[in-house]
Amino acid sequence: MASHRKPKHHPLLSGTARTAVGLALAGAATATVPAGIGHAAPQRTPDEVKAQVARYYRQAEVATERYNGAKERTDRARAVLDGLQDDAARRTERLNAARDALGSYATAQYRAGGIPSSVRLLLSSSPRHFLDRASMAERTGAREATEVARVREELRQVRQVRTTAEGKLRELEDERNALARHRRTIEAKLAAARDLLRTLPPAVQPADDGHGAAAGAGHAAGRSAPADAPPPAAAPAGHAPATGRAAQAVAFAYGALGKPYVWGATGPSGYDCSGLTQAAWRAAGVSLPRTTYTQINSGHRVTRSRLVPGDLVFFYSGVSHVGLYIGDGRMIHAPHPGAPVSIAPVDSMPFAGAVRPA
Repeated sequence: MASHRKPKHHPLLSGTARTAVGLALAGAATATVPAGIGHAAPQRTPDEVKAQVARYYRQAEVATERYNGAKERTDRARAVLDGLQDDAARRTERLNAARDALGSYATAQYRAGGIPSSVRLLLSSSPRHFLDRASMAERTGAREATEVARVREELRQVRQVRTTAEGKLRELEDERNALARHRRTIEAKLAAARDLLRTLPPAVQPADDGHGAAAGAGHAAGRSAPADAPPPAAAPAGHAPATGRAAQAVAFAYGALGKPYVWGATGPSGYDCSGLTQAAWRAAGVSLPRTTYTQINSGHRVTRSRLVPGDLVFFYSGVSHVGLYIGDGRMIHAPHPGAPVSIAPVDSMPFAGAVRPA
């Protein structure tokens, strides 16, 4: 009898349900496939990796120049704040001294003012002495009025200096926050560049940990030179060789060859791009501002065809890189982290302008 019974119909196993179960099982099976097998991202070529590394270095350099500018403003704000605080301390001392003098006079006046002057005249053994003292009291009263006015003025100045100092302190805090933001940006870009470089096979790793990446991005790599290499004997045809202060700046740059790029550094053990040019011209007795975007306004603009050794040459639309022209179409510059101070062609980067500091 049992063998002739019809199997029970289960609603959960209807056609629609069976389809849903099948899809769910298929989805579960798909979920067990290791990530990346079915939809692996396309592998980038070494040239693409180097180009991305170069972009990271460029972004880090832009952030570095902003960091340098913020640090320069921070240093100025701190110096002004220190001066204001010293000024406030000196004025407070004068205010306290004036208050003490006024208080002493007020105490003496209170002690002597309990007896009417007509009575003091009657009790005085010498009316002449009393009148002399009364005349002195009038003069002392005039001095009291002067002291009161001086106290009020000192108090006003102290309050003004303190208000200015508070504003400068807020400005200093804003610049410190900007420093921290730019520092984080720099470190993140450099870390991303290092991570990308590690993905390259050893055979195509840049010899200088990234300087060759510029070539991969369409820019020629800079050429280092020995630190004792002499400056070029002559400038390109039609141009005068470096003389005077320009020659001193060029000589300094040659002496810096091989030193490491250190962002935010102005020497002597390492440099960033604008730190190197600032130090070179400082050695020649010329003070340049700290950043690329301020250095480009620190002298006479010159065209590319009129470059002479010692000129500052700037690159990229944001004027975020600078080198020191040495003649023959070449410059000395601090490229980026991992690439030491070196010689490179001026046409290895997009030219933005040039300045002659002296």
